[in-house]
Amino acid sequence: MIGAWSLMIMPVRVITVAQMREWEKATWASGQTEDAVMRRAGQAVAEHAQRLTSPAERVLVLAGKGHNGEDAKYAAKFLAGRNVKVLQVLDPETAVKEFNAALKDSPALVIDGLFGIGLNRPLSGNWIRLIQEINQSSMPILAVDVPSGLNADTGMPLNDAIRAIVTVTIGAVKQGLLKMHAWPFVGRLEVAPDVGLIPYPFETELSFQIAEDFANYPPPRPVAGHKGTYGHVAIIAGSAGYHGAAVLAARGAQRSQPGLITLATQRAVYEPVASQLQAVMVRAWEAEPVLPDNCTAVLIGPGLASPDLPEAMRAFTRKLWQDSPLAIVIDASALDWLPPGGAKLPGIRVITPHPGEAARMLQTTNNEVQNDRPHTLRELSRRFGHCYVVLKGHQTLIGQDRERIVVNGSGNPLLAQGGSGDLLGGFIAGFLAQPELRKDPAMAIRYGVWAHGAAADKLGQTRPNWTVEELSEVLGS
Repeated sequence: MIGAWSLMIMPVRVITVAQMREWEKATWASGQTEDAVMRRAGQAVAEHAQRLTSPAERVLVLAGKGHNGEDAKYAAKFLAGRNVKVLQVLDPETAVKEFNAALKDSPALVIDGLFGIGLNRPLSGNWIRLIQEINQSSMPILAVDVPSGLNADTGMPLNDAIRAIVTVTIGAVKQGLLKMHAWPFVGRLEVAPDVGLIPYPFETELSFQIAEDFANYPPPRPVAGHKGTYGHVAIIAGSAGYHGAAVLAARGAQRSQPGLITLATQRAVYEPVASQLQAVMVRAWEAEPVLPDNCTAVLIGPGLASPDLPEAMRAFTRKLWQDSPLAIVIDASALDWLPPGGAKLPGIRVITPHPGEAARMLQTTNNEVQNDRPHTLRELSRRFGHCYVVLKGHQTLIGQDRERIVVNGSGNPLLAQGGSGDLLGGFIAGFLAQPELRKDPAMAIRYGVWAHGAAADKLGQTRPNWTVEELSEVLGS
């Protein structure tokens, strides 16, 4: 049943302030009360604050006079086992003194509920001073809905804004929180989607994926399944000086558990690659690789950066991309070998560039790519056969030129290590090799990205200095 899992998903939308107001208006018209929604929003914020603190630690809540402040005050009521102090902030000059006095108690967390999404004009000097005092305190800050002082539509600070380590946005993601210039203020973006609002009534270009999107995915395997049931992924990776990328790509594929994995690597690095893998079949190639007869998906690119690669390898990749019915994932150096062309290709096609690679493919700058990441994704997809694009980086994007784009919410800055992308490429290819999962390729790709980030988050909770090799051990668990 194609798309069966994706049909069960109620996506978290990415919306404007005006759309949020329309959604709220429709909710109040349905009979739901503002107080009930604020109460549930406060409870969701409190749950996140609980995870950031330990029992008996102090939490300082800064509550402004609007709905954002009410959310924060409700959060204070639901913070069980914490020593909570609430500052009702009406006058910024007074609040500076009260805030500095509260710092003497060494709070473990500050909850920012000063301003919400309604703020649309520059802050006055006294408010700026208060925000600067809060930021300079170096206290961890959780922002409610949007960091105070940040324009929720544009992502630009209105003179200055709170610099949060976590922002818990309410109901849906406000589009400004995804802008590159907003990232230093937003910190990690979390969503409280279920706060009593009616189902979102409008269509949007972007959605934000969370753990709940992948309940019961991947689906259970049939009891009578065998190796042939789950496909055969071929990985073409590794060259002189870059053999580790091939090993990591293979380990990533193992974690998605296709029936068989064949790794074709340059003869110069065959021995160091093969000696590190047991269940993976490793072959050496010189002019160009040979795919297994029963191959169902191919990954090309990790570690193919050696300057002495034969031209035949590039020609092989281009022909496969243009003519093969197999699912093909292209990563790393092989991205530069792809022929542009808008014609629809004969099989599933996926590219996984980071911003620098995307800039090269579009002959633009890294800054242009980052300033409008959705446009970059759509343009890449359009130029390269309407392929799926995984535009890596903070808040990785997944999608095609003609479909809704999904923003990934998992992961952390420690993913910025060499080899992380190789692992992801293998992980995605391993899913696409499996006939049942290939029926909904978008879901398989999205899950691969989310699970990769979630594994990094899991590791970060126990060891802050983890390696990519360790990431391969927990990927998918």
